[in-house]
Amino acid sequence: MTSEGPESGSGTREPRELASGELILDFPADAVARLTLNNPGKRNPLSHAVLDAIAETLPLLDHGIDVRCVVITGAGKAFSAGYDIGAIPDDTFERDAEALVAHPFTAAMEAISAHPFPVIAAINGHCLGGGLELAVRCDVRVCAAEAKLGMPPAKLGLIYGHTGLERFIDTVGVPRTKELFLTGRVFDGARAEEIGLVHEVHPAAEIGDRALEMAALVAGNAPLSLRGNKYAIEMLSQFPRLSPKQVDELVALRESCFASEDFKEGVRAFGEKRPPEWKGR
Repeated sequence: MTSEGPESGSGTREPRELASGELILDFPADAVARLTLNNPGKRNPLSHAVLDAIAETLPLLDHGIDVRCVVITGAGKAFSAGYDIGAIPDDTFERDAEALVAHPFTAAMEAISAHPFPVIAAINGHCLGGGLELAVRCDVRVCAAEAKLGMPPAKLGLIYGHTGLERFIDTVGVPRTKELFLTGRVFDGARAEEIGLVHEVHPAAEIGDRALEMAALVAGNAPLSLRGNKYAIEMLSQFPRLSPKQVDELVALRESCFASEDFKEGVRAFGEKRPPEWKGR
């Protein structure tokens, strides 16, 4: 990364360039951080540097309740065309292509899933291959009607990783995952919304504003609730049959909210019809 991560409390909120400018971090709204894939001339590919920067930056955004929602989007007319495999020379292709997919990509995807607060994908344009998996890893997806979304492994001779396939199955089910990966079809925004691949569709010119509206809505909610509910949902999606220890953990997590200051504040604010003042405890 080319600059230090954000600090809690009085940390700088100025935009900064990461991955030699291929990723931009800024803070466009209260308690909202935004990561913009910034190589529009190549349709924002997921290079080693970009993936490493995502994996390194997301944990730095977890400081108390300063950031309660993260938006990931792309510069220009594309969200991301996926892996930057085309730049790998023939003589090292097998080694370097596997290394890109196996390590930095996995680390970046896990950082999105592990981030304690919600992550929104603002799919401003074409979203293909690894770019679509990145979007699917996000908790909520807002998509441009004009965007094209697809998985081209069958057209490239690639057998996709099982962790990625699991995410697609969790998102759209087995039949639609087969359609995506076995046909290589490209969907527009309306079709993507119809099958549950994205949550909302708007004209491309409105995507930035719509995503920030949703991010502000999310960030305005109780931080303990955001953290706890995302954690519980992630656990339930990974372990459909919980162990007794995991059940006890989730029960204790739920019970902890009743003694929190924020739960009392939320109830008071709701009754008084005013915005709550969250403390994160």
